Amino acid sequence: MRAVVCRTPGGPEVLEVVEVPDPEPLPGEVLVSVRASAVNRADILQRQGRYAPIPGASDILGLECAGVIDQVGEGVTDWAPGDRVCALLSGGGYAERVAVPAGQVLPTPARLSDAEAAALPEVVCTVWSNVFMIAALQPGELFLVHGGGSGIGTMAIQLAKQLGARVACTVGSDGKAAFCRALGADLTVNYREQDFVDEVRRMPGGAGGADVILDIMGGPYLQRNVDLLATEGRLVVIGLQGGARAELDLNTLLRKRAAIVATTLRARPTAEKAAIVASVREHVWPLVEEAKIRPIVHATMPLHQVAEAHRLVENSDHTGKVVITTAE
Repeated sequence: MRAVVCRTPGGPEVLEVVEVPDPEPLPGEVLVSVRASAVNRADILQRQGRYAPIPGASDILGLECAGVIDQVGEGVTDWAPGDRVCALLSGGGYAERVAVPAGQVLPTPARLSDAEAAALPEVVCTVWSNVFMIAALQPGELFLVHGGGSGIGTMAIQLAKQLGARVACTVGSDGKAAFCRALGADLTVNYREQDFVDEVRRMPGGAGGADVILDIMGGPYLQRNVDLLATEGRLVVIGLQGGARAELDLNTLLRKRAAIVATTLRARPTAEKAAIVASVREHVWPLVEEAKIRPIVHATMPLHQVAEAHRLVENSDHTGKVVITTAE
């Protein structure tokens, strides 16, 4: 089968489409014929040599996919060949076939194309597990997501609004601000020109701070995020795009009785991922099927243009997700 590999760390130009052996499903796994995958920041970090695959995972890039089940492994009873599915992966999505634990598979909603479905598993599982399962965002609470125009951001805005929260987000351009407002954001803050702490506190009902913050930046935003937290607020850090180190005044955290949680999805054990996927299927998938939330696909590119897809995401020149397809 064709797959994307990077034999040496570097820029997008190191990505190669090569022939590799087909995977075989182990007991408890299904083999998916991949029609589409999506580019995530973790893929870029892996290409740069900054984010190694977890032990036992494929070194082929790609953390989500959509397609059709070709084969089921021993012990799999919930899926059958021919089922249209999308899946959360530990790697291997940039290929024509991938083996994945059956518990990490979701049915593709009939109204969605494969490209749209491929844009869902990673962002939906990330947002649902962190904002709702861990931080327990409640209706009426104030939620801030950094990077509102990203795949994570566009999904977080939609889910938080559907479940009754007030939503603020940071963005890097007026165009992304308008897009996020159309998705339901109550406030957009251009981080290039405005201070997000000041702007959130100025919004109606924002003087007390944010109840939940989802952060992709890490170190440079740590103290400002904590400054903005409401009493008993929750900060969830899921990315380190700005850096991994910072100083923090713990007294601020203590006075607010606030919490900081740092998580990753890729490194979680299979059973934990399956539990997240099951919760997503129960609570989020009905909203997808009813078109109350939707995947945001900025561009779709064939597999041989994977380097250009990486450049687009790396430069933040996109809104939502960039999808690559195996069809030429």
